[in-house]
Amino acid sequence: MQVAPNPDLTGRFNAALVALNVAPQERILVAVSGGPDSVALLLLSAAARPGQIVAATVDHQLRPESAGEAAYVADICARLGVPHIILTPDEPIVGNLQSSARTARYALLQRAADAYACTHIATAHHADDQLETILMRLARGSGVDGLSAIRTRNGPLIRPLLGFTKQALVSHCKSAGIETVSDPSNDNADFARVAMRQYLASADHPFSAERATRTASAIAEASDALAWMTDRLVQERITAQNDEISCDPRGLPAELKRRLLLRALAMMDPLLEPRGDAIGLVLSKIENNASTMIGDIICKGGPHWQFARAPARRTGQ
Repeated sequence: MQVAPNPDLTGRFNAALVALNVAPQERILVAVSGGPDSVALLLLSAAARPGQIVAATVDHQLRPESAGEAAYVADICARLGVPHIILTPDEPIVGNLQSSARTARYALLQRAADAYACTHIATAHHADDQLETILMRLARGSGVDGLSAIRTRNGPLIRPLLGFTKQALVSHCKSAGIETVSDPSNDNADFARVAMRQYLASADHPFSAERATRTASAIAEASDALAWMTDRLVQERITAQNDEISCDPRGLPAELKRRLLLRALAMMDPLLEPRGDAIGLVLSKIENNASTMIGDIICKGGPHWQFARAPARRTGQ
């Protein structure tokens, strides 16, 4: 199959890869489900970086149609001359299906990237996904880090389509003459993201995917700046001795105090993942010179905050 590249889209896509520091000689594992977003990602990747692409389809085995859809993607890749692999979970997906499937998917993609010497894993998140994410997190009351939404890079994971709208990607597939598949779960309004997508599609609203991308980028830069500052404050203001931690919060703005608190707790227990409300309660207590606990960590207020493990509970005689 010969697909005439769209010079404008291909150029923009290649510029996105360059901005993500993807070198021309580096191999990219492209996640392709068969939907228009991921098929457009496949087409643009193949045009921008010929010979450097490996496509992977994760068949979660949750729907009878999934095996046929994976085979259909394999056929598209064969006609494009792109190597393709089908990945299946080691164990059945159970529990929260969306969350469990996501965890399994990224583990399988990372394993495949390692096996095929791919430095990067590209997914098809786009500008409309970014808008949905910002609004969902705004509804949940997220802070700066949450509102930075979908990052363009997370380790080996890259998202070069965040500057592209859904409409542009769908149009690109149509221009290439490629039919794409549809996952019925994308129409299930029981999922929060689908409900938000349906709202954006039907409501008269002022939101723009392109502007949301700029907003997310600006907030991400602010989040990175705060993380940079926190790294330095940890070195200057947190000391550890005899399995206890002391933190000097004096003179800092509230957000930096909150971040230092999170770092101190992470140093005490890397597995502790406190929610925002829990952190707010601890911060309120120690700011008022009181003591409190979170997990098995005793937190004491004062000019210098003190953190220590609670003594092990005695068992019955």
